[in-house]
Amino acid sequence: MTQRKANKRVLVVHYSQTGQLDRVAQAVVEPLVEATTVDVDFLNIRPEQDYPFPWPMLRFINAFPESAHQVPCALNLGTAHLAQEYDLVVLAYQVWYLAPSIPVSSFLQSELASKLMANTPVVTVIACRNMWLQAQEKVKQHLQRLNAKLVGNVVLVDAAGSVASFFATPLWVLTGRKGPHWFGLVPPAGVSEKDIKEAPRFGTALLQRLEQNQDLDETVLNGLGAVKVNDKLIASEKLVTRSFYLWGKLFLACGDPTSTPRRLLAAFYIAFLVLMLLTVVPITALLKFVFGPLMKQRIAQQKQYYAWPSGED
Repeated sequence: MTQRKANKRVLVVHYSQTGQLDRVAQAVVEPLVEATTVDVDFLNIRPEQDYPFPWPMLRFINAFPESAHQVPCALNLGTAHLAQEYDLVVLAYQVWYLAPSIPVSSFLQSELASKLMANTPVVTVIACRNMWLQAQEKVKQHLQRLNAKLVGNVVLVDAAGSVASFFATPLWVLTGRKGPHWFGLVPPAGVSEKDIKEAPRFGTALLQRLEQNQDLDETVLNGLGAVKVNDKLIASEKLVTRSFYLWGKLFLACGDPTSTPRRLLAAFYIAFLVLMLLTVVPITALLKFVFGPLMKQRIAQQKQYYAWPSGED
């Protein structure tokens, strides 16, 4: 009597404040869920005190110090349905202040992450406005510490573009409405339906490797257009990340998010943040345009580095 071959096991770890990332993650793993050869478990990360959506302005600003410094929050995780080990972990996360969202960074610092992700291939899935490079660098550091193996990265960014999404995304976060806003002057926020509809191609590539018992390595998502690096934002992200880190230290020194000094500082920081985003990003983009031809090789190397392991082809 032939023994039935054991199914491959895949774990999808996700947290979505707006619900968009959950849709993206579901689309990516759809071929795996439908396959009879794969068992897929979902671990929905839930903070004990969840983050509201829509986000009130002061609470939105007050979340940045803990985001930038990756201060963990208490999590409420249902783990009874989880297996002891997995053949693949799909980690889906949002970007908050150029870092993985607080619930996801908290999970990555937990004992559960150490247990589930050690010596396991990981594919990260990001849905965000447009700046994700430095957040992924932080996630890479966590995965390295956990002895996990990053084999792929999928990034879907807002369809509105860099300038329009500067207005569209905050309006969505603060009001709960994706738009369009202001009689159509501000387009809808979020990842396009087309991008979500086409996301199962990544799951198909993963499924083929799993069913054929081939190694999940850094080539698994090559050639699928999983990431696109905007080289105009590389320098901006580094500068803004540094600013978030320094300002975050000041905020954390003022106490917890409910303290009066932090609330007052948050009100002041709103004006500074808008000014910084309206000046730093355009200036660095201009400098890149002016000096770009002289740094062509370096920029190409940077794009290749940030596109790893999926690649831009």
